[in-house]
Amino acid sequence: MTTMPVSALSPVSRLRPRTALVTSADRSFRQRLNEILTGLRWQVREAEGGAQAWAEAQSFSPEALIVDSWLPDLDLDEFLTDFRSFFPHVDLVTAGGSSPQESPRGPYRQELLYALRRSQDGDTAVWNAAPVLARSNPLPSRSHTELPLPISHPAVLQDEAPVHEPSALRLVPNTPAETMEREEQSTKGNEIALSERLPELIGNAPCMLEVSRRIRLVACRTTPVLIEGPTGSGKELVAEALHRLSPRSRKPFVAINCAAIPEALLEAELFGHTRGAFTGAVQGRVGRIEAADGGTLFLDEIGEMPISLQSKLLRFVECGELQRVGDNETVKVDVRIVAATHRPLAQHTQTGTFRSDLYYRLAVFLIRTPALSEHLQDLPLLVEHFLQQMGREEPMKRLSPSAITKLSAHGWPGNVRELEHVLERAAILAGDEAILTAREIDFGLTVN
Repeated sequence: MTTMPVSALSPVSRLRPRTALVTSADRSFRQRLNEILTGLRWQVREAEGGAQAWAEAQSFSPEALIVDSWLPDLDLDEFLTDFRSFFPHVDLVTAGGSSPQESPRGPYRQELLYALRRSQDGDTAVWNAAPVLARSNPLPSRSHTELPLPISHPAVLQDEAPVHEPSALRLVPNTPAETMEREEQSTKGNEIALSERLPELIGNAPCMLEVSRRIRLVACRTTPVLIEGPTGSGKELVAEALHRLSPRSRKPFVAINCAAIPEALLEAELFGHTRGAFTGAVQGRVGRIEAADGGTLFLDEIGEMPISLQSKLLRFVECGELQRVGDNETVKVDVRIVAATHRPLAQHTQTGTFRSDLYYRLAVFLIRTPALSEHLQDLPLLVEHFLQQMGREEPMKRLSPSAITKLSAHGWPGNVRELEHVLERAAILAGDEAILTAREIDFGLTVN
């Protein structure tokens, strides 16, 4: 193996180890990449989101940034563009192995790609590095379509930092036994994914399984969570699942709809008030935040909160202290905040209708609930679920083929909630009939 003399290494690599910043909401991804890069003599720092990555990058000078293909708090493209402008000499690499246009190609690019692919491969069996590492027994590989060619592998010096030596690596052909084993593993993986689906979230579509996965990832933490999704897509169910799976499950789950309470009363509803604080306040009252002490506070439709009240909520999020309306004393409260919105809050921060500093504190971890149109394959499961629910109080209803056809052809702008209401309306229209036909399926679009 050809090695580069020590004198050929850059002064930076001789003076200090190279540093990389790994940014991803997936903890296991960060850990795998951290282990591999550390083995290649990198110093690695981790960030859970874009805002944390900014703070980390400003505190030290990384040679490279590896960022996941999705960030929980910032738009990935905007983040990369801004990051490149502020840190022009950092080598930017995304989880897919690409980098923004005009991004400088650092001297360690091949090494970063190698580490990235190894972290995604898991057991690294895809690599046949016999020409470099003199392995005698090739390891089984994945399919040829998963990784692009050509692939290069870094050669590691014994006493200095790794340098990049291209090698003629190739993918090992799959034997029939390996193909069968891989298919069995894929089947087992699907079964595991389905078994991890939360009971509150009906549906086996990948986008629904991803919601369950993200809930399980963050439920045990105190991290603030922002749930984004269209109206009727089950955002409150996600919030309840987060609370149920958290260590706070035995404490209160307090929900408040910020759009349903008049602006003049919302502050007192959230923070509480003292007697005589305003007209009609004949006695003091504990607010919703204080009522959730030790548990979870769910702020539904947070995007509707008045901008004047957002600053006070920001103060509480930052220090955990609140001040009741009409009171000079502060109260310390321990709550986990889960917020939800159907609005694109990241865009609203650009227009000034939502505070950007509050957004970044609420959107530490983002969960998106998909529209029903994005997982129509789950329609039969949802229909069966709602019919069984209605069957607890009255005889069970069934759908005729014409009703199924009509439901399948609908666009579902109201999402899962609309489906529930359509089935309930159909059951009422059917009366004592056990079969729901297309005639009873009324979407409420026309008046007969």
